[in-house]
Amino acid sequence: MINETFVASDPKGAYEQAVQKYGNDVSLVSAKQLKYDDGVLRCEVVIAVPTELFMEKSFGDMSMDNSSSDEDETLLEEIGELKAQLEQMKDGLLELDESSNVESNSIIEEVKALFMEKGISARWLDEMFRSLIGTPVVEETSLLVSYLIEEIDEILKVKEEDFSTPKVMMLVGPTGVGKTTTIAKLAARYAYLLDRPYKVVLLNLDSYKVGAIEQLAHYADIMQIEHHSVSSVEEFKEQLEQLVDYDVILIDTAGMSPYDTQKFINTVEFVNSDGTINMEVQLVLSATVKYEDMEDIYKNFSFLNLDSVIISKFDETRHFGTLLNFMLLYKLPMSYFSIGQEVPDDLLLANKEYLLEHFIGDIDEG
Repeated sequence: MINETFVASDPKGAYEQAVQKYGNDVSLVSAKQLKYDDGVLRCEVVIAVPTELFMEKSFGDMSMDNSSSDEDETLLEEIGELKAQLEQMKDGLLELDESSNVESNSIIEEVKALFMEKGISARWLDEMFRSLIGTPVVEETSLLVSYLIEEIDEILKVKEEDFSTPKVMMLVGPTGVGKTTTIAKLAARYAYLLDRPYKVVLLNLDSYKVGAIEQLAHYADIMQIEHHSVSSVEEFKEQLEQLVDYDVILIDTAGMSPYDTQKFINTVEFVNSDGTINMEVQLVLSATVKYEDMEDIYKNFSFLNLDSVIISKFDETRHFGTLLNFMLLYKLPMSYFSIGQEVPDDLLLANKEYLLEHFIGDIDEG
């Protein structure tokens, strides 16, 4: 197969050029939009053409000569490789040119430095800026900041609270993130603070942390909510079968380091214990964690098929750029914010505006 590039103002036009030349016996390799030196956006479509067809359309009857030698095949391969190298060189030059345009704009430099200082990655910012070069948005600082905030707002996702079916919710996360306190807040919310009282039960799988079972049992006693401690997968299955009449089953798990293999294996066994149950797995993530640790936490918990994120310790930081950067990259829905230690008061439904207001306040200080 030989790769050939077609250029038009849009992908459809470029692909139609390929079909007009070669017919339908082609396959699409890639399609991308690039800004050329004249400032015009164009679309480049790369298609793969059978060697014989390429020779026929490019060299006429020469390609149909049955006496074609191995040298011809070698030459065609070299031509294809050369074209690919030229494409890579062109891509590199275009990226360099775009990067230069970004860096040469003083307003972009100012806004980029501010957002990076607040925790937003250069990679995400550069992706936003490249699409704005040459537009009025990059000619005014406040306009550019507002545009970026609107883009962040569009990307952030919120998981709505839903009780249309019985809920089985397991909270997972690293040690010290506040899972047990968050479980207590959720239990109080579901049992006492909504439009009607929901029947709630607590399950504790944490046999590692000293006092973990007693702490959750204490909360359960205060709220007069049923509480069970589970030590094995078999016992866990039995409890789930016996609790089918409950509206909400909240499951507390052992806090663990992202590198604690044995605890991860145990948690996976519980998650996969019964495929008939629709179990929500919510990652509890502290707003105070640095970005590199957030990445490690996500990568090590992601194989539990996470449904959403509960963000804890809102009250322990004034800087939310690192958290926003994490949400922009991984695009997990947010479900709740834990904004203090008081049970049940310091728990909010996740709200994009609430998070962005705190981030904007941090930007204003910058």
